[in-house]
Amino acid sequence: MTRNSPSYILPFFILALIVALYSCSTVRVIPEGRSMLKENKIVIVDSKVVNSSDLTSYLRQQPNSSFLFGWNPFVVLYNWKNGKDGGWDKFVEKIGQAPVVLDTFLVEKSRENLVNRLSVLGYFDSKVTDTITTIGKKSKVKYYVYPGNSFEIKDISYQIKDTIIEKIVQKHMSASLIKKGMRLSELTLEQESVRITTLLRERGYYNFTKNYLAFEADTFNKAGYADLYVKLENYTRNEVPSDARSHETFKIRDISIYPDYDPMRLKEDSISLFNLIAIDSLKIYYRDKKSMRPQVLSRMNRLNPGDLYSEKDATSTYERFVALRYYSGVNLQFDEVPASESTDGREVDCIIRLTPSKSQGYKLNLEASSNSNNLLGVSPAISYYHKNLFRGGEWLTLGFMGNFQFKLNDPVKSSEFGISAGISLPKFFLLADSIFKTSVPRTDINLGYNYQNRPEFTRNIISFNYGHSWREGERLFYIFNPIQLNIVKLFNMNPQFYESLMDPFLKSSYRNHFDLGSGGTIYYTTDASVIPKKTFFYVRWTSDVAGNMLSLFNSTFNKDTSGSRKVWNTPYSQYIRSDLTVGYTWRIDNNNALASRFNIGAGHAYGNSKVLPFEKLFYAGGANSLRGWQARSVGPGSAPVDTTFSIPNQTGDIKIELNAEYRFNMFWNFEGALFIDAGNIWNTRVEPGKESGLFRMKDFYKSVAINWGTGIRLNLDFLILRLDLGMVAYDPLKTSWIGPKNWFKRDTYALQFGVGYPF
Repeated sequence: MTRNSPSYILPFFILALIVALYSCSTVRVIPEGRSMLKENKIVIVDSKVVNSSDLTSYLRQQPNSSFLFGWNPFVVLYNWKNGKDGGWDKFVEKIGQAPVVLDTFLVEKSRENLVNRLSVLGYFDSKVTDTITTIGKKSKVKYYVYPGNSFEIKDISYQIKDTIIEKIVQKHMSASLIKKGMRLSELTLEQESVRITTLLRERGYYNFTKNYLAFEADTFNKAGYADLYVKLENYTRNEVPSDARSHETFKIRDISIYPDYDPMRLKEDSISLFNLIAIDSLKIYYRDKKSMRPQVLSRMNRLNPGDLYSEKDATSTYERFVALRYYSGVNLQFDEVPASESTDGREVDCIIRLTPSKSQGYKLNLEASSNSNNLLGVSPAISYYHKNLFRGGEWLTLGFMGNFQFKLNDPVKSSEFGISAGISLPKFFLLADSIFKTSVPRTDINLGYNYQNRPEFTRNIISFNYGHSWREGERLFYIFNPIQLNIVKLFNMNPQFYESLMDPFLKSSYRNHFDLGSGGTIYYTTDASVIPKKTFFYVRWTSDVAGNMLSLFNSTFNKDTSGSRKVWNTPYSQYIRSDLTVGYTWRIDNNNALASRFNIGAGHAYGNSKVLPFEKLFYAGGANSLRGWQARSVGPGSAPVDTTFSIPNQTGDIKIELNAEYRFNMFWNFEGALFIDAGNIWNTRVEPGKESGLFRMKDFYKSVAINWGTGIRLNLDFLILRLDLGMVAYDPLKTSWIGPKNWFKRDTYALQFGVGYPF
């Protein structure tokens, strides 16, 4: 046996374990006379207008999820029970997954569900049959769907007794969801009733509900067609004509805000325990001290006494108080004022109850990695936050981060420390708050210091950032930073290291520089929750530009020996940089998801600079990138790792990366993942003889690095801990594929630890 035999044994052991699990029974625990539901299939007969995927969720019984080729290893584990109900059985039940036993009663209910759903979609008198095929103890169920008759809307008539409401509805008819020529469906009619209800509730009709709307269809005039009658009555569907009353608009009379409401003290509360402060026609009741300044509460509010009730304004007020991120509970309650007490038509009173959350706290983040060269990396970060520093919803953040790379029993190491302080104010300076209808804009001011000590040099960075952030609706977010400043100073530069840098472009990036510019980010997502539970898409575009404003004053600046203009005795940077990320996560079902991400970025230095600042260069590898490599250890292109660096520090001014990951639930809160990453970094300008790192459209694909791997995650809802093993599949340096016999050898794998999903 050779010295390298363990490298061969481990992958073959893993392969043998997988084969053993795959060959084990998945039905051993199924009782006699019963069978395991292996598959559901919906077959649409004689119709192309109904999609089977739209009906799958209405089946009452679903088979066990499958990971690869219909195989579920956790069902196999569950079948390892010995039937003695001892500790072993309880352990296997905990980590395994019970096979789904076919229930013919649920098959019958599934048929009924499908018929009902088809009716909602506009297919009447539909028929659904099923066949069950059982081989051994495994069954497959096929549902044959015969969509029934549908009706095309030929004519639409509106019957609205209230003339004022009729004018409102007619004025907004272009937004109607029902049109002539459409298929008549209950689903569309329900959506239209919601639209009309919202339309009226935004115009003062506080107590209007969709129950005042009724739809009638006449299908007797001509086969396949229907005349639709939309009726808006003065009584609800559950009432009779004698209950009719006129629809009335409501104005807002009083608005009361309780900024420190505690639901646990509801029984002991009385109005005498609160201190009243009136501001801008608002009544603000403080329990003890002013936890939030009254001017801020007034600015968050979009409701005004004397205005018509508007559901849109009520929703906006709710969202703005939530956006402060200081209140754990926000509740708006509207109460009708008795007609005998109203002085200006019908009125409602509004009570806003705000429950404060804990204003201070800490956050901890940790990433770690290890590769086949025994290079270890640890990146801890801790931050303190205060969400209401000056009693105006100001966020204060103090942070500390570190990054340490080292080898065991080796004095070579790299250390990085950073401290930061930031404050975020709930306003947009120089712009009126009324411009932002649904969101609370924020002004962010951040100051930071970063210290990096490598064997080759010591770097100090002072940074300052002033910017604004806001959103439009629930999906579109903006960040605009008119001032971005970085001052970089290098000390203790190793002379031998600097002289060994033969590439002048690389050499230029290791100089002091003064970086003053602007930047911005546009982010769009279909789901803004922290951990989305459904299929979602997002795109993020970030751009930075620096030095153009300073270049206007070139005639007043001195030059250094290379001809670069200097600010404060330091050359200023001039460049443009852009980075685009597109992601899509497809939620297959509650247990499985397929996530993907595409990232492309490029930067170009010009004018006063020959190369991008080191901080703006791209790199690949690490816990959130190419996981088969440690951070900064791959590229550019197929260039070898620069040995003048004791610890890899590969960078480039172009980056292209594609990631895909299959995620599946395992047991308890543990999730598994299978992934593949591909990409690299490149340079746009290199010295003769360094073309292996040059980006060329005709052949850049030849130097794309590829890795595959597997991971395990602990999902605690508020936090996800992740451990990924990335294996190099294609090494652009060796221009070769890595086969099983070379797994777990030098430069072929990396172990990554992180917090949160990689993308």
